[in-house]
Amino acid sequence: MQASAEQACALLKVLANSDRLLLMCQLSLGERCVSELEEALDIRQPTLSQQLGVLREAGLVVTRREGKNIFYSVASPQALAVIDVLYQQFCADKPEVKS
Repeated sequence: MQASAEQACALLKVLANSDRLLLMCQLSLGERCVSELEEALDIRQPTLSQQLGVLREAGLVVTRREGKNIFYSVASPQALAVIDVLYQQFCADKPEVKS
């Protein structure tokens, strides 16, 4: 159980950055190239490259090259599951609570 807790903490540490979380949310919708991510998230190239590198090192994303473009996609089913829960809790339309 200790090893599982450490793996979960490592995943949460990587996701505990707003730029990386936004990147993972965008990539959870499907494969994207760097220019698409930059435009969709308004994250400038140096920061984008740095954060994608962190995600790649952590094994959360994989790359594919097509000509000059590098495409990123999510490689971690655990990360996708966490992103889904976060989306449901913080982003999904919630019904109004009536008093």
